[in-house]
Parts: sequence; C-alpha cells; structure tokens
Amino acid sequence: MIALPRSVRVYAYPKAADLRRGYNGLFALVQQGLGRDPLSGDLYLFTNAKRTGCKVLLWDGTGLCIYMKRLERGRFAALWREGESAALRLTASELALYIEGCTLVGKTRLSPHEIEPRAVAAST
Repeated sequence: MIALPRSVRVYAYPKAADLRRGYNGLFALVQQGLGRDPLSGDLYLFTNAKRTGCKVLLWDGTGLCIYMKRLERGRFAALWREGESAALRLTASELALYIEGCTLVGKTRLSPHEIEPRAVAAST
C-alpha cells in the first residue's frame, strides 16, 4: 500500500458497489452517492457485495487512480448496515488494516481521535 499521511480523509461507500465500474463509474458514485468532490484529494473505498474485493479511488493532482484488491480467503469487514446511507469515515491506518483483511474495521475505532489545534492562552 502507498504510505499516506494521517491527515488524508478516507470515505467508505455505504453500500455494496459493482467493482466492474471504472474511473467514470466510481467518479459518479462519489458525486451522486456521497455528494462529495472526487477531485478533492480524499480517498474513496468501495467494496463488492460478497466483500471479497475492494477498490480505492483517488485524485493525485494529475489524474484519477484506482487501487484494487481481491482477497483469496476470507472477506473484508462489513462497512455498511442495511438502511444506512452515510459514508463511514476511516483514517489512513484503518484503510490499510481494512485492505489487509482486518475484520474489526468499522466495528470499533482503531485509531485515536484527531487532535484539534487550539490557541494557547497568552501568559502575562
């Protein structure tokens, strides 16, 4: 897997996706299904109904990239629930674990929360 900074945002599509889709099909799912901009630099994760394959769509600044993986044994974690339509937000570390086949992704938070920068009080 490509090393990603912690600051990158990853969104998992909330339904099973047809992984025969290419650039244009996944681009449309991001725009219409998630209401997000595929050219934002965020990563978008799609998984098939059997949960044996996944694709990640990203814009690297010069073009769209698709990364794919098919598990030979087991299944990817179930990231969607029946009736839910909101994308699941993952960290770069959680995405890497998901692609490795970790079944805990989406069930429990595996990465610490982001630290929000705040102003330090001025001392006098």
